[in-house]
Amino acid sequence: MKKTIAYCGLNCETCDARIATVRDDAALREKTAKLWSELNGAVITPEMIRCTGCRTEGAKTLFCESMCPIRPCARSRGVETCGGCPEAPTCEKLERIAGNSEEARRNLGIGKKPQGGRTA
Repeated sequence: MKKTIAYCGLNCETCDARIATVRDDAALREKTAKLWSELNGAVITPEMIRCTGCRTEGAKTLFCESMCPIRPCARSRGVETCGGCPEAPTCEKLERIAGNSEEARRNLGIGKKPQGGRTA
């Protein structure tokens, strides 16, 4: 699996924080900080928008490095992504992300989210 697929299945290549970091794009960093501040009700500065990807070496956003419950769980279990964990289809931590992203579910190979919010 590509290293730019995060443990949760999201594609880091499409993340504005990673794009801004890789391209050293100050305008995108500023725009992303503003949007993420509004979405999260928190102060996020452009300097905080530095990330090379969840599963790659290098910078991580504060959320990905310190606040995401998925990354440390997957690392402690020694799985490449959550798709390699037998608990993935019913994992509440993973559902916070994959429950809102069919792409993440596909990347992990855990199928579509069934009606009613429960995973198969």
